[in-house]
Amino acid sequence: MKTYKFSIFNKNIKALNILLLVCLSIYSCKTDDKKKPEEPIDRYALVTRHNINWNDVNGQIPLGNGEFCFNADGTGLQTFGGSSMSHWAWHSFPLPEGISAEDIPATGTFQQGRNTGLDEFPEDKSELRQWMFDNPHSYNLGRIRLIRTDGNELEEKDIQNIDRTYDLWSGVLTSSFTIDGEQVNVTTSVHPDKDLVSVDVESELLKKGVLQISIDFPYPSINRRLAWVGDFNEHQGNNTILLNDPNESNQADFKREMDDVSYYATINWSSDANIQFDSNKAPNTCQLIADNTNSIKFSCAFSKSALSYNLPDVNETIASSEVYWPSFWKSGGAIDLSESKDPRWQELERRIVLSQYLMAAQSKGSNPPAEVGLMGIDSWRGQFHMEMIWWHLSHYALWDRWDLPQEALNVYERFIPSARALAEQLDYKGLKWQKSVGPEGRTAPWVGNQILIWKQPHPIFFAELDYRLNPNKETLERWAEIIDGTAEHMADYAVRDEETGVYHLEPVMPPSEQGVTKDDIFDLAYWKWGLEHAQIWRERMGLERNPDWEDVLANLEELPVKDGLYLHSKEWEDTYTERNWEHPNTVGVWGMLPPNDTMDYETAHRSLLKVWETWEWKRCWGWDFPWTAMAAARLGEPKMAVDALLIDAGTKNYYDERGVCTGGPCPYLPGNGGLLYAVAMMAAGWDGAPDKHAPGFPDDGSWTVKWEGLHPAP
Repeated sequence: MKTYKFSIFNKNIKALNILLLVCLSIYSCKTDDKKKPEEPIDRYALVTRHNINWNDVNGQIPLGNGEFCFNADGTGLQTFGGSSMSHWAWHSFPLPEGISAEDIPATGTFQQGRNTGLDEFPEDKSELRQWMFDNPHSYNLGRIRLIRTDGNELEEKDIQNIDRTYDLWSGVLTSSFTIDGEQVNVTTSVHPDKDLVSVDVESELLKKGVLQISIDFPYPSINRRLAWVGDFNEHQGNNTILLNDPNESNQADFKREMDDVSYYATINWSSDANIQFDSNKAPNTCQLIADNTNSIKFSCAFSKSALSYNLPDVNETIASSEVYWPSFWKSGGAIDLSESKDPRWQELERRIVLSQYLMAAQSKGSNPPAEVGLMGIDSWRGQFHMEMIWWHLSHYALWDRWDLPQEALNVYERFIPSARALAEQLDYKGLKWQKSVGPEGRTAPWVGNQILIWKQPHPIFFAELDYRLNPNKETLERWAEIIDGTAEHMADYAVRDEETGVYHLEPVMPPSEQGVTKDDIFDLAYWKWGLEHAQIWRERMGLERNPDWEDVLANLEELPVKDGLYLHSKEWEDTYTERNWEHPNTVGVWGMLPPNDTMDYETAHRSLLKVWETWEWKRCWGWDFPWTAMAAARLGEPKMAVDALLIDAGTKNYYDERGVCTGGPCPYLPGNGGLLYAVAMMAAGWDGAPDKHAPGFPDDGSWTVKWEGLHPAP
C-alpha cells in the first residue's frame, strides 16, 4: 500500500515537474525572445552575402579604419577618382590681405547679446566672413593612380572587363580588368590601426614598361563633386620634400608642406621596383616603376608627424585586416532577415550590413565625421555638424559597439572653453554648443547658427546612452560638467512671459530649417526631456534638483496642437499643407525622443498618420525616413515603420551599390546612422515597448527577424 502511494506520488511529482518545465520554458521564451534568437546567427553568411560587387570604373568604394579612408575606384586605386582622407587632416588658406588673426572672432560670429533672430553680418566683414566659412577644411592626403609610362593618363575606355569585389569579412578589395588586352589584377587593403594602404598590382604591362604607379600630392581646395579633392596643378605653397635616399631602403620618406600645415607620407615597396621623384620637373609627384617584374607590392602611409614604425608590407596589412574585420563582425549586434517572406528583406538587410561597415570605416575617429564622412568634401568644407553628431554616433550604443565613438564624443569636453565663450558673448549662461565646426571649435558663420538649437540637448542624450551601458561613478563624473553647462544654457535660453509665467523658446529655427519661429514642437519636447534628465543626473550624483531648471520644466510652453494634430509651431498652422516637406518635426517627438508626460499618444498617432499621408518625401533628407520609422514603431504602426525605411523617394532614400545613403547634397552618412538606430529599436525594442519579439516589425508572418547583441533604445 505504501509502495502504491509512493508510486502515485512519484507520478504526481513527475507531472508537476513537467508542468513546471513547460511553464518555465514558456516564460523563458517570452522573456528571452526580446534578447536573442534560439540559434546563433551565421554572421559570416549574413555579412558576405552583401559583399560589394561594383564594376563601375568611376564608382568609389571607401576602404577605411574609422580615422583614415582610401577611396578606391574601379581600378582598385584612384586612377579616375577617389581621395585619401583622415579626421586629423585640416588646412586653412592664408588670410586675405589686410586681415590679421586678431580680426577673427574666436567664436565664429560677430553677434553680441542675446538672440533676436538670424545672425547678422557686418557688411564690411564679408571677406572675413567667407574666409571663416571656408576654413578650416579637410584635405586630400594624396592620390595613387595607374598611368602609362609615356606620361599619358589612362582613359575610361582603356579599362575593360572589370570584375571588382570588396570582401566585407576580410576588408580586402580585389579588382581585375584588362588594358590593351592585357590582364591587370589589383589587391587593396587599408590597415585597421594605421593610416596606411597596401596595394599589390600584377600585370605583364608592368614588366613591359607600359604601366607605372603615380603618387600625387595636391594643394587643398574646397571644390565639390570633383573626382579628386584638391588642386593637382597648384604648386605655390605646396611643397613635397624627399627626406632620404630611397635606393638604400626601398622606402621614400616625404615631408609635405602646404602653407603653414605639414604632414608626412612614406612609401615602401618590393625590391623589384624603384621610385622616381624630380622636384624640379614635377614637384609634387613621384612614380613607382617595376624593375623587370610583373608585380609591384607597396604600402603608403600618412601621418601628422614623422613615422616611428616600420611600414607593414602588403601581406602584413592583409593579415591584420583579416583579423580585425571578422572580429568586428562577430562582436556587437546583428540582424538576419533572410527567412522573411517580404521580398524587400534582402534590400533592407543589405542596407543594414553595409551601413555598419560604412560607419565603422569612417565615423569612429578622432573627430565626429562630416555628413560626407571621409569620402570627399561637402558644401560645409568637410566640417562636422553638431546637430548631426546624434545621427552619426548614437547607433553604436544600441549595437553594443559603444567603444568605437568614444574618441569622437570627447569633442564635447574639448569644446567646453569655446562653447562657454560663445554663450558669454551672447549673454547666456552655460555652454552653447556650436553649429558647423572643425577641430578647433570655431563655428562657421551661417544665418541660423545660434537659433538652430536642437543640437543643444544632444550631449545629455549621449550621456544617458552611456549610463544605460555603464551605470557607474566614472560615467557620472565624465559627463557631469558637460550636462551641467548644457542644461544651464537650456534653462537660460527659455524666455519667461512675466504676465503668464510661461517659458517660451524664442527665437528658434526648427530642425526643418523652414524659417524662424517660436516654440517649435521638437525643441519644446527635447528641452523638456533634456532638462528632466539633467535633473535625474544630479540626483544620481547625490545632488538636489536645480530649482531654476525645475521652474522652466514646470512652466515650459505646451506642445502646439490644432484640430487634434501636432504642428511645427503655433505660428505654422500650414504644417501639413505648405510646410509638408523637409524634416517632419512632429514625428520626432514620439520617435527619436522617448515620450514624456507632456505628450499625448492619440495626438502623436494621428499626427504620424497625417505626415504619412501628406508629406512630400522626395523633398526630404536621408535621416527623415528612419526618424519616421522610429515614431511608427513606438506608435504601433510596424508596417509603416518598415515602409518608411524602404519608401521610394528618389535619391533621398536611395542606398547605392556600396550602401551609401544619397539623401543629401553629397554622400550622406546621417541616413546610414539613422537607419541603424531605427532598425535596432524595431528589433530589440525600447523602454515601454510591447513585450514581444521584434516589436517594431509586423508580426503577420511577412517578416522573420533574427537578432542578437542589440540593446533596447530609451
